[in-house]
Amino acid sequence: MSATESDTNHHVPGGPLSTKSKVLETGALLAQNFAPVNAICAHLNAFHVYTSDPSRCVEANHYCSHISEDVRQCLIYDTPQPNARLIGVEYMISPKLYSTLDSEERKLWHSHVFEVKSGMLIMPGPAGVPTAGWEVAETKEMEEVIGLYGKTYHFWQVDRGDQLPLGGPELMGSFTRADQLPEGLLEGRDERYGISSQQKKEKRGYIGEPEVEKGA
Repeated sequence: MSATESDTNHHVPGGPLSTKSKVLETGALLAQNFAPVNAICAHLNAFHVYTSDPSRCVEANHYCSHISEDVRQCLIYDTPQPNARLIGVEYMISPKLYSTLDSEERKLWHSHVFEVKSGMLIMPGPAGVPTAGWEVAETKEMEEVIGLYGKTYHFWQVDRGDQLPLGGPELMGSFTRADQLPEGLLEGRDERYGISSQQKKEKRGYIGEPEVEKGA
């Protein structure tokens, strides 16, 4: 996808990158250290729900790195394409750390149990890697993620067509029951990625459901 197509599709103000900008980008890429970004080790895809309006949700592509065994941090983009918009951030912590939070703070965090068990949360496979082999790795990752708690804020409300990140940050949550899912939401995502959430749900049947702490 070209820069022009990117701007047109996203309705973002401004024209395509100039030759000067492209040259500067290339120079920076060759000369600078991008260690924090290079530490990203997982791409997860799911949906986030606006806690201020649960009728609204948005697809979220998480690019995550591990700060420690108990803390992960993820950049959230609207798509997995090079022209994707950075729309938010998510922090994930272990149950051990979640248990240290006070009751008010806990209200800002959400569980990943339903996302994992329903097959909604996926780790898109890279091109050329056999599906069967990748799903083994994905399922192992889900064994870890299911127990984590996430705190997520979005800054750019792309679902309502905002051309820029307007207003204050929005606290986001997660779906926790199947009856909360808008009709066709998973089917549309699955078709684009060539996967089946239902099959993933079945493959993850053996993963135990950790007790969700009160407040999440």
